[in-house]
Amino acid sequence: MTPASLYRYDCHRQTSGKKGETQIVHGVAALDADGLVLLDLPGDWYGPDLAHFAHVAGIPLVDARSHFPARVRAVLAGRAPGWQRVRGLPPPSPAKWRKPVAICAGVIGIGLMAYLASLGMWSAWRGLSSIGRFLLDILEAKWLMVAFSPALLVLRPVFARVHRRQVRRGTLLLSASGSALKGASSNRLQIFQGLDLATTLPMGESPGEAFGLLIYRYEDLTGLFILDRPCRPLHHFPGHWSPEGAHRFAERHDLFLAVHSVSREEYLDLTKAAAEATP
Repeated sequence: MTPASLYRYDCHRQTSGKKGETQIVHGVAALDADGLVLLDLPGDWYGPDLAHFAHVAGIPLVDARSHFPARVRAVLAGRAPGWQRVRGLPPPSPAKWRKPVAICAGVIGIGLMAYLASLGMWSAWRGLSSIGRFLLDILEAKWLMVAFSPALLVLRPVFARVHRRQVRRGTLLLSASGSALKGASSNRLQIFQGLDLATTLPMGESPGEAFGLLIYRYEDLTGLFILDRPCRPLHHFPGHWSPEGAHRFAERHDLFLAVHSVSREEYLDLTKAAAEATP
């Protein structure tokens, strides 16, 4: 691989914590001559060493850390065929015993919560659960969070069933990567990252309003664009989306839908013009 440039970035992403909170993901991307991402290397890179490497290798280094966050996300979402994301260490596979232990911890948590509540010590449970969640965050054992938030033991299967029903009815559109689209009242389109509301777009026929969806394939790449009436891309979601689910969603919310392969020129035009993206 011979990149045309290196792109150092700070990417702001919605967290799964409090509403409105974002986390900053640092990294370097290797771009081809058209500005498409060949390789994404997230991590906090040491600036002088990176600059020295780029100089010795004769590869231009673009420092995009001060660029607008939406523009950075749009660049990272414009992937080249064969795109990869490489991390320093692969995440360890969760042990098989984690799930039954987490379920048992959740059952114990429900029992302890009920016991303290029966004694009128609800404030004691709230204090205990707050301390427990704090310690689990420090110890990086978030998989045991269900012990101090036992409602998750019941709510997760319920939420999964509700989401499946919403997808069948066309009120919700889910991607394989966890992004989601949902129609809200007052003719607005909500964009979720996981369980968090990332942004909202008005739906309508005016420029800048969500008017349609485009599910594309370009070589081995797939994704979805939200388009306005003049067919300008408002938001880009790389990844797999169900055409059947998109059809139900578009039909329910009176959006036009296109599903087809695009040429490199069309793909470049769309990715370069995207106002926002979820990489």
